Amino acid sequence: MLLYATEYLTRFASGFNVFGYLTMRAILGALTALVISFLIGPAMIRRLSVRQIGQNIRRDGPETHLLKAGTPTMGGALILVAVAISTLLWSSLENRFVWIVLGVMVAFGLVGFVDDYRKLILRDSAGLSARSKMFWQSLAALAAAVALFVTAENPAVETALLIPYFKDLLIPLGFFYIVLAAFVIVGTSNAVNLTDGLDGLAIMPAVLVGTGLGVIAYVTGNVNFAGYLGIPYVAGVGEMLVFCSSLAGAGLGFLWFNTYPAQVFMGDVGALAIGAALGAVAVIARQEIVLMIMGGVFVIETVSVILQVSSFKLTGRRIFRMAPLHHHFELKGWAEPKVIVRFWIITVILVLVGLASLKIR
Repeated sequence: MLLYATEYLTRFASGFNVFGYLTMRAILGALTALVISFLIGPAMIRRLSVRQIGQNIRRDGPETHLLKAGTPTMGGALILVAVAISTLLWSSLENRFVWIVLGVMVAFGLVGFVDDYRKLILRDSAGLSARSKMFWQSLAALAAAVALFVTAENPAVETALLIPYFKDLLIPLGFFYIVLAAFVIVGTSNAVNLTDGLDGLAIMPAVLVGTGLGVIAYVTGNVNFAGYLGIPYVAGVGEMLVFCSSLAGAGLGFLWFNTYPAQVFMGDVGALAIGAALGAVAVIARQEIVLMIMGGVFVIETVSVILQVSSFKLTGRRIFRMAPLHHHFELKGWAEPKVIVRFWIITVILVLVGLASLKIR
């Protein structure tokens, strides 16, 4: 919205041209989301506390987690509000990718909200059933995938699988693109949700991965940078930088309250939405494989759960002391802050490895 206001003001003062630059709008998007988080956060935490919307803690988990019982949750709504407002203020509303990624974030946020509402407000421990949750997630992801498929301006590039670290290696997907895109969005959503088990564990990697994807989206949507780096150019994708920077700003603002010991938890409303948004940006930028590299922590956490469940069903034995993996290290004696920071460090390394794909090919 403000983009159009500044375009009008350039008629009277040329200095307003600076707001037309994508990088400037990305910086302003991050700062706007950060300020919104700081302004709304305390009031939201108080409201959640008054309404006694507190976290339920697993009795079979680490004993230190029992102290967290009752900590306000559903705080992820703060992130969604900050990201949505900031993106709408500073991005081009004529860009189809902006509306698709916002739609994905809101849709998955609603699924998470219903799950949290049933668990925390209605006191239904089961929440939204796994089948229902997967159905609505898949429906939202398929809708986004179909929208991207039918609106593709250059299908040869926009619906092909890009293999990183190899020059000009694109695998045409055809209609299978829809399946892959939906799988990536749903998979990333649930992977982030599984990782969200310690204070700040999920949000900081999400910020780092989002920032990395924003950089890639920026160069992918710039014909000069894309040509120089030898990556496929996709018109309009650069606008995802504003969304990703807004996500980073909102995530850092939330981390202010979520850092150990947390004043508020994200809840499914935040984790599912953020994960889905990251998956959608990766699909739009044609970087599904790089997303798996950058988000390696999310992948490992998910794989640990799959291995644990499969092993127990097949052999009756558990591979890890507890899954997801971060609980395994806690039960081995690692202090919670040590687990969190080490997972952050791993994510920094993986994001750098993912960014290296822009040059190594």
